[in-house]
Amino acid sequence: MFRRILLLVIILSGAVAFAQRPASVEGNVDNLPIHEYNLVIDKETVNFTGKDVEAMTINGQIPGPTLEFTEGEYAKIHVTNKMDVETSVHWHGLLLPNFYDGVPYLSTPPIEPGETFTYEFALKQAGTYWYHSHTGLQEQKGVYGSIQINPKEKSFDYDKDLVLVLSDWMDENPRQQLRNLKRGNEWYLIKKGQVQSLNKVLKKHALGAKLKMSWQRMPDMAISDNMYDMFLINGKNKKDYPDFKPGEKVRLRFVNASAATYFWLTFGGEDPMLVSADGQNVVPVKKNKTLIAVAETYDFIVTIPESGKLEVRATAQDGSGHASAYIGNGEILEAPKVPKPDLIENMKRMMAMDMKMGAPASKFRPHKNDSIEVMKKYGMDMGEMKMSGDRQMDMNGKEDHKMDMEKGEMNMKKDSSQMHMEKGKMAMKKDSSGMKMQMDGMKMKMGYVIPDSLVIGDNMKTAGNPKFNYDYLRAPHKTTLDPNKPTRELLFNLTGNMNRYVWSINGVPLSETDKIKINQGEKVRITLNNLTMMHHPMHLHGHFFRVLNKNGEYSPLKHTVDVAPMQKTVIEFDANEYGDWFFHCHILYHLNSGMARVFSYKGARDERLKEYPLTKLTTETDQMFTWGEATAASHMSEFYLTSTNIRNQFTLRGEYGWNKNLEAEISYERYLNDYFRVFGGVNVENEMEDSLDDIETTGVVGIRYLLPLLINSDLRIDSKLRPQIGLDAEVMVFPRIAVFGEYEYQMDFGWVNDLPSGSNYESETTWQVGLEYVLGKNFKLMGSYDNRFGAGGGLSVLF
Repeated sequence: MFRRILLLVIILSGAVAFAQRPASVEGNVDNLPIHEYNLVIDKETVNFTGKDVEAMTINGQIPGPTLEFTEGEYAKIHVTNKMDVETSVHWHGLLLPNFYDGVPYLSTPPIEPGETFTYEFALKQAGTYWYHSHTGLQEQKGVYGSIQINPKEKSFDYDKDLVLVLSDWMDENPRQQLRNLKRGNEWYLIKKGQVQSLNKVLKKHALGAKLKMSWQRMPDMAISDNMYDMFLINGKNKKDYPDFKPGEKVRLRFVNASAATYFWLTFGGEDPMLVSADGQNVVPVKKNKTLIAVAETYDFIVTIPESGKLEVRATAQDGSGHASAYIGNGEILEAPKVPKPDLIENMKRMMAMDMKMGAPASKFRPHKNDSIEVMKKYGMDMGEMKMSGDRQMDMNGKEDHKMDMEKGEMNMKKDSSQMHMEKGKMAMKKDSSGMKMQMDGMKMKMGYVIPDSLVIGDNMKTAGNPKFNYDYLRAPHKTTLDPNKPTRELLFNLTGNMNRYVWSINGVPLSETDKIKINQGEKVRITLNNLTMMHHPMHLHGHFFRVLNKNGEYSPLKHTVDVAPMQKTVIEFDANEYGDWFFHCHILYHLNSGMARVFSYKGARDERLKEYPLTKLTTETDQMFTWGEATAASHMSEFYLTSTNIRNQFTLRGEYGWNKNLEAEISYERYLNDYFRVFGGVNVENEMEDSLDDIETTGVVGIRYLLPLLINSDLRIDSKLRPQIGLDAEVMVFPRIAVFGEYEYQMDFGWVNDLPSGSNYESETTWQVGLEYVLGKNFKLMGSYDNRFGAGGGLSVLF
C-alpha cells in the first residue's frame, strides 16, 4: 500500500513539474514562476494623419502592449500570425536561448500565416527592453512593443513607472520608400527643406565644400534618408498622463522603436536623472538633452512638480518633427526646443577637415571573410587637416575662435595652448592626459582617447569625439573582461553608397559574405569605423558588450551602440553563447540594404531549422527593385525602365523625336563596384535622319563609370566597331529646379563604304541641355533643347 501511495505521489509530482516546464526548454529553469502573454499580429486599417492606411498591429494596437515581467520569472509568449504573410518577433536586448531569439531563418523559424509560435525563456535580467518583427519592413508598419522587467530589488528610489515608446510613422508603403531611396530620388530632402541646392550653397559661401564633396561622388548630406509623416510617443503625437501626483518620482522608460529616426530627448522643469541605458543601470547623472539612437533604451527619473505638468519632447534628429508627452497637471513646463541642424554648415566643417570617404559599399572582388588583413586595406583615411600659414581655424574655416571640449562643441583660441601647423599637416602627440594634435604653434588637446592597444588603425577619431560620445555613461561596477582569455580582434568599416542606397560592412553587403566564426571562451573586440556621413546604431543579438569610453574599467554595457559619422567606436564582448547571432545596423533601411553580419559559434546548426535555409535571410538584402520614367514633351518623348539589385541591372531606354528620329536600347550591366560596371545589349535606331524607313540594329558592349562631380560616363563600341562616349550630369540649382545636360560623341572609321574621299572617319555629336521642376514625388515639368529635336517642354512621370 505504502509503495502505491509513494508511486502515486511521484507520478503527480512529475505531472506538476511537466505542466510547469515543457521538456523542450533549454537550461535549468525548474520551479520558476511562469508569466504568459498572448500576442496576435494582424493587418488593420489605421489613421494617424487623416489618411486611412493598412498597417500591422499587435493585439489591435500600435505599439503593441507593454509586456511586464519580474526578474527571475519564466516567460511564455504565444504569438499568433493572422496575416497572409509570414512574420517573426525578436526580443531586443534579452539574454535567451538562441532558438527563441526570433530572427527568421537564422535562429528561429518564421511564423507562417495562421500559425502560433511560442517563445519561452527565463528572464535573467531587469530593465527596459522591447520587441519587434525581424521580417522585412514589418517593424515600420507597426510590429513593435515594449518590455518592462522589474528588478527583484530596486536600485533607485522612485514611486511609479511609465514606458514611453518613440516611433516614426509614414503613410507611404515602406517598400516604396526604400525603392525611391535606391533610385536616388531627392524628393524626401526637398519635402523636408533639406536639399542643398546651388543657391543655398552660394548663400552660405560653401561652393568649395560642395565641389569637394561632389568630387568624392557624395550626394547631398542627410541626417535621415527617410521622410516621415508623424512622430509618435505611445502611438500619439501628443500624449497626456494626468494621473501622476505632485511630488511623485516617476521612472520614465524610453524605448526608441523607430525604424530610422534618432531623437533628441529634452525635459521641462528640473533636469532629469539618467539611471539606465539599454536596460543596464548606470551611475546616475543629470542630463536634459540626450540623443537616443534607434533601438536604444534610456531610463530617467523625474519628479512631478507641485504646479504644472512636465513636457517630455522627442525631436527628430534631422529637425523634421517632434512628439511630446505631458506628465502631471496644470500649466505646461515646456521642454527646451532643439534647433534644426544646418546641413550646409555641417558639410563645410567636414570638408574643411579634408575628410576622405573610405571603402566602397560594394567591392570589385567581394571577400568572403572579415580578416584584419582584408579590412585594414579599407581603413579610415582621415586625410589631412589642411590649413595655410600659421593661421588658427575652427571647423568652419573661421579664424581666432576659442577651442574647448565642453558641451560637445569645438572652438579655437590663440594662446599658449594653441594648435600648431607643421608644413600644413597635422601631427599627433600623446601625454599622460590623452592625445594632442600639434599644428605649427597651436595645440589642441583632444581629451581622453582609448589606448592604442585597443584600437585598430588610426586612434584619432575614437571616444573623445566632441560631437557625440558615451562618456556620460559609467557602469556602477567594473565591466572588464578576463584578461587571460584569448582576444579576437575585428575591424568593421561601416560603408555605404548613397547614390544607389547600398549599405555594407567592409565594402561587403550581407548577401555576399560568410558567417564570422567565433569560439566560446574568447573575447571579441571590434573597432567600428564609420566611413559614411550618417549615424549607424549597431546592435548585437544575444549579448551585451562594453562600449569603451573614458570610464575605462567602468565602461558601460549596451546592446546597441551609435557610431557617429566619420568616427570610431570600440566594443568588446564575452563570447559565452552558442549558435548564430545577428549583428547589424538597426536603421531598418540600412539593414535591408546589406549592413549586417552573422556571428557564428562553432557547432552544428539547430536541427529545428533544417527546413529553413539561411539564404532566405541573407538574400533579402539583395532584392530586385524596378522603377521607370516617361516623358512627353512638345519636341520629343522618352522612356526609361530599370530593374536592379546590388550587382545586376537590366535597362530599357527609348526616345523618339517628332522629326522621326528614333533610338531604343536594352542592356544588361554588372556592377563590379559602386562606380564601375560593364554592360552589353542591343541598340536600335534609324539610319536616315527624318526617316523611319531604314532601322539599324547593332550589338553594343562597354563600361559605365561614375566620375568625380557625379558625372555619369558611358564608353562603348558597337558591332560595327564604332566607338562612342557619353556624359551626363544634373545639378540642383534651386530647391525644386535642376539643370541637366547630356552629351554623346560617336566615331565611324574608314571601314564603311560611303565615307568622303580622303577622310579617315566621320563622327556624330548629339547633346541636350534643360531644366526640370519637381512638382512632387512622381511628377516633374521639363524643358530642354536637343540638337536633333530642337526646343520644347513637357511632363515627366516617375513610376
